[in-house]
Amino acid sequence: MEVVGRRPHVICVSVCLTLLLLINAADSFYLPGVAPQDFVKGDLLKVKVNKLTSVKTQLPYSYYSLPYCKPEKIVDSAENLGEVLRGDRIENSPYVFKMREVQMCNVVCRITLNAKEAKEFKEKIDDEYRVNMILDNLPLVVPFKRPDMDSLVYQHGFHVGLKGQYAGRTDEKYFIHNHLTFTVKYHKDEMTDAARIVGFEVRPFSVKHEYEGEWNDKTRLTTCDPHAKHTVTSSESPQEVEDKKEIIFTYDVEFQESEVKWASRWDTYLYMADDQIHWFSIVNSLMIVLFLSGMVAMIMLRTLYRDISKYNQLETQEEAQEETGWKLVHGDVFRPPTNSDLLCVYVGTGVQFFGMILVTMIFAALGFLSPSNRGGLMTAMLLLWVFMGIFAGYASARLYKMFKGTEWKKITLKTAFMFPGILFAIFFVLNALIWGEKSSGAVPFGTMIVLVLLWFGISVPLVYVGSYVGFKKPAIEDPVKTNKIPRQIPEQAWYMNPFFSILIGGILPFGAVFIELFFILTSIWLHQFYYIFGFLFLVFIILLVTCAEITIVLCYFQLCSEDYLWWWRSYLTSGSSALYLFLYAAFYFFTKLNITKPVSGILYFGYMLIGSYAFFVLTGTIGFYACFWFTRLIYSSVKID
Repeated sequence: MEVVGRRPHVICVSVCLTLLLLINAADSFYLPGVAPQDFVKGDLLKVKVNKLTSVKTQLPYSYYSLPYCKPEKIVDSAENLGEVLRGDRIENSPYVFKMREVQMCNVVCRITLNAKEAKEFKEKIDDEYRVNMILDNLPLVVPFKRPDMDSLVYQHGFHVGLKGQYAGRTDEKYFIHNHLTFTVKYHKDEMTDAARIVGFEVRPFSVKHEYEGEWNDKTRLTTCDPHAKHTVTSSESPQEVEDKKEIIFTYDVEFQESEVKWASRWDTYLYMADDQIHWFSIVNSLMIVLFLSGMVAMIMLRTLYRDISKYNQLETQEEAQEETGWKLVHGDVFRPPTNSDLLCVYVGTGVQFFGMILVTMIFAALGFLSPSNRGGLMTAMLLLWVFMGIFAGYASARLYKMFKGTEWKKITLKTAFMFPGILFAIFFVLNALIWGEKSSGAVPFGTMIVLVLLWFGISVPLVYVGSYVGFKKPAIEDPVKTNKIPRQIPEQAWYMNPFFSILIGGILPFGAVFIELFFILTSIWLHQFYYIFGFLFLVFIILLVTCAEITIVLCYFQLCSEDYLWWWRSYLTSGSSALYLFLYAAFYFFTKLNITKPVSGILYFGYMLIGSYAFFVLTGTIGFYACFWFTRLIYSSVKID
């Protein structure tokens, strides 16, 4: 006993050491864009380049994977864990501006394509890849007007190029966007000469630049000349992408004063272009769910009150024997289920997941995890998952002890390794596929080591500490005694069939979230910003209430049918909403996405499988605890002879 007693202290030391190692090894957790930066006229503005992205392939690539113009030395910017997992690769670029100084026809570089480079450009144009850049932590956008809207809509990043045909020709050619007209919007301080950047826009053009004589550093272009005030305004003579073709990359910079203040500069990026009808449909859906939940709660309270009053008024044994319903199974309702160890593990994991989601949403709703903190959301979720391990261990050990379990270390190991192990295995296979495609989205080996360190060095010891504390506490006592011999379950009506009732139970929780799910999937797979966390938090509360109430209702009907095997069914009833989530994800894939590559399809369904599995664990645990509380409440409220 003394040895066991000392172990938590040893674990605390190991946790502290691991934390120190992680902080030193990965000086990566930072908050970019928190403080505004002031620029005076003439200050250097350095543009950074980020990954190339495509909604058709979902495979990001490094900017310099294409033969674009390079600076003298490529320097990686500090990245946090979330950025690495997202596939962000932020590097410096040869695009350098001076604050509020207009530049025209700046030549970046001149390259001559070989067959391999031309093929790479063509492939990226075929797959509709976009180039992403950053200035003062603001992503580059292309403004355009949608036919059905008056206001401007912003597309993140500009396309590498486009496909088209010359007039009178039928063969399709590839053209590259080699001239960029940047617009930097700034908000000027009325008291000083300083200004802050509040917008970063671009208009890309494809231009076949021409010049006279041999090329040298002082060569002046005839197609774009600042001295002759001749600027690029269209792509009438576009630049083809072919072997041995010469491409000259150029850019202009314009500066526009803006009324938008620095604190509001992200508002245009976060504007939801889907108009108010979507908001109305979401609110309408939530109101219906709330109304249904209220009705269900009222029916349950009235029915239960009548049942408990009736049971408590029974005086004779003959009257008690004539009664049917949920009271008759009181001697079996708290009998430990089959595979109780596995149930303990899943409940513990669900508590861990619930804690992570709840804290993340609170921080996000308060504005701590805004898109300006690139990768912050994923980093926060990962770290919270690790530190919530202590609650996972505690919950699983408490339930395990209630089931008269004795081998608490075994349940601790299962809780620490089963769910993360399955996720890590799927993630590892998907990462190998991404690595095989030479995508920047592949998680580097060093980051994999950090993830394993977080898991083994912090999460596992914390699960152990939680289990130790949970198992030391007195066991939860059942409100009624359990009979030694199990009662026979009568034949059930078709609608009380476990498979049927479990599938029915998942519909309402899924209905509470499916509209919001559309926006979440759109933000993930169509590379848009998601920033309505306050509303998402409301949806989460509605989901919580719905999962709890639908499970309680179906559990009540089950017990009234004298079927006392409620433990697993309560978990699976609300957890089945994950099946509908996965089916909706498949529907979204075939109706909204334009993914053509098999690898991209495997990635989509692989990540959605992880998401659905996590949703199953979360909703299942909510339903289980609601049913657990409900059964203990009703059986402690009746007089048992």
